[in-house]
Amino acid sequence: QVQLVESGGGLVQPGGSLRLSCTTSGFTFGNYAMSWYRQAPGKERELVAAITTAGGISNYADSVKGRFTISRDNGKNTVYLQMNSLKPEDTAVYYCKARRTTRGRDYEYWGQGTQVTVSS
Repeated sequence: QVQLVESGGGLVQPGGSLRLSCTTSGFTFGNYAMSWYRQAPGKERELVAAITTAGGISNYADSVKGRFTISRDNGKNTVYLQMNSLKPEDTAVYYCKARRTTRGRDYEYWGQGTQVTVSS
C-alpha cells in the first residue's frame, strides 16, 4: 500500500521557518522524482519545488527561490522542504508528490497535505 505522509506544518509568524517532511512507503522511493506543491484557498495547486531521484538536481518556483530548500534522504524514504523567511502569501496546504515514468507509463502518488499558516 502506497503511503505519503506529510508533517511539520503549523502556524508561524512572518519571517519564521518550518521544515516539512514527507515520509513514504509502499514503493521504491529512490526511483521516484519528488516534489512539493501547495494550494491556497481559492487558488490552483502550484509546484513549489522538485528534486530528482538521486537529489542532484532541484528546481523551485520563482516565488520561493532563495527561501525554500528541497532535499531527500533515500535511506529514510523521506523528502523535506525547509522553508525560511516565510511570508503570509506562503499560507497554503502543502502536498508532496512522487512521480516516475517507466516504459511509457506514469506512476504518480500524492500525500494528504499539511497546513502551513503564516500570520502574526
